[in-house]
Amino acid sequence: MSGPEITSPSNPGVQTASRLRERRDREVLGRTLVDGAREISRAISSGVDLIELFVCLDVATSADAVSALADARKTAARITPVNPVVLAKLAYGDRSDGLVAVIRTPATDLGQLVLPAVPLVVVAESLEKPGNLGAILRSADGAGVDALVVTDPVTDVFNPNAIRASLGTIFAVPVAVATTAATIAWLRASGLAIVVARVDGSVPYSEADLRGPLAIVLGSEAHGLADAWAGPDIKAVRLPMLGIADRLNVSAAAAILLYEARRQRDLS
Repeated sequence: MSGPEITSPSNPGVQTASRLRERRDREVLGRTLVDGAREISRAISSGVDLIELFVCLDVATSADAVSALADARKTAARITPVNPVVLAKLAYGDRSDGLVAVIRTPATDLGQLVLPAVPLVVVAESLEKPGNLGAILRSADGAGVDALVVTDPVTDVFNPNAIRASLGTIFAVPVAVATTAATIAWLRASGLAIVVARVDGSVPYSEADLRGPLAIVLGSEAHGLADAWAGPDIKAVRLPMLGIADRLNVSAAAAILLYEARRQRDLS
């Protein structure tokens, strides 16, 4: 441990960390919060720069929390003991494992992505909700996706709620952020076929060929996809909607399409 237990939420270090709840401060400081034992362990195992770990020993008693604390002790991070009141100022909701970490936000440059010979990439445009982003990452991780590209984001990718919703898989799936135009150019230059999900898509998703180098593109629930995602080399697929709703939650659509792509690839 580094120093005595912090008991006041007004402590300057706690105040600085709590500012990371705000997107502007995350972007200015280049840091974000990771709340949750599994999420912290997965961040550490991925090589993320762990700056500080706040730990409430009275709460951090689960096997996952004990393991995450042990992982953190192997790094150069400052480990700061806090009481439950201070933990509540830093943690998200009532699901805390007694640990909240401050990390350096990973780079998200599109050019840093390295793809295998036959990649499967998912592109998410203008997502508003960090929970949806986290859910897409969980499906991407489970389906063996090689990268996620977030275009023109409304929420920042490393929003603490997105990290928590992803269960830390955000540290396992390579993630990039770019404009829609730059992403389309990169996909074409990388030789990926582009399949977009649209409610008026001409091909049922189950009849589309989702093998080979491929990008599956999904838009926001509020606005769908930008007009730029149209062209002779872009195939629009649809998911059947047999009830009164006209579209699925974007994370549910992502799960269906990514696992259909995985099924086809496993059979080929």
